[in-house]
Amino acid sequence: MKEKKTLIREIEKLKEEHNAIILAHVYQEPDIQDITDFIGDSLGLSKKAVDTNADTIVFCGVLFMAETAYILNPEKTVLIPDRIAGCSLADMATVKQVREKKREHPNAAVVSYVNSTAEIKAESDICCTSANAVKIVNSLEEEEILFLPDKNLGSYVAEQTDKKIILWNGYCYVHENIKPETVKDLKVKHPAAEVIAHPECNPEIRALSDMIGSTSKMATYVSVSKSKEFIVATDDNFVYHVQKNNPSKLFYPVGTTCTDMRKITLKCLYNALKHQQYKITIPEDICLKAKKALDAMMKIS
Repeated sequence: MKEKKTLIREIEKLKEEHNAIILAHVYQEPDIQDITDFIGDSLGLSKKAVDTNADTIVFCGVLFMAETAYILNPEKTVLIPDRIAGCSLADMATVKQVREKKREHPNAAVVSYVNSTAEIKAESDICCTSANAVKIVNSLEEEEILFLPDKNLGSYVAEQTDKKIILWNGYCYVHENIKPETVKDLKVKHPAAEVIAHPECNPEIRALSDMIGSTSKMATYVSVSKSKEFIVATDDNFVYHVQKNNPSKLFYPVGTTCTDMRKITLKCLYNALKHQQYKITIPEDICLKAKKALDAMMKIS
């Protein structure tokens, strides 16, 4: 493998040659976070994908994120550096299952979290992210909402609205694996620390938290908070992001990681640009239907 500095130089050169932009989620490895042109949560990345003038978007994240970038920019080349960087949460809903639920609840609006496949987005009325889920649900005329695929984010939304939320039995293992005992032990060790948690965490973890929000909202919160210490209930790589931007504050991870996010390395990124791999393609009929759901979200966001 090429030395790190050499890889970085060659990535920068290839990026210029292909008029490419590198987008990365905040759960990516530190090396990827440091080289990206834009780092953010799903909503921020979606907006950046729409706004970019680049010809090529290299998406350092998991498959549904790269799919979202392609759906919003089908005329651009969208690459994911590792084609098996998937999302088990997204895989917890199938088209057949969703269609069955839609028949059971014909009056319900279907709201799909962006952590879903392109095919599921195509079955939906509107999409949402963890940053705007409550706003999206409250904006709808329907009083009954089929919310999928994350039951924990759905239950969080249900706590913030008077609408009837029909939960899907899906979850993100990264957040589901966070144990209350872990958070409680960290609170004993660091009594001055605030607990910040992602809404994909289960209700027990959310009940122990001082602040609940998307990664972008958590990042903003810690930057303005008077507190100097934080227990961070989300993927441990997020700690690198907030620590880098808040060097005078202390952050304590809870010990949970997404293995798929960690599949993308500098070498993968180099190969993606060098060989223009792996290109995202989605059938046009699915792409058009999914884009309607995403566009509906973007108008409200």
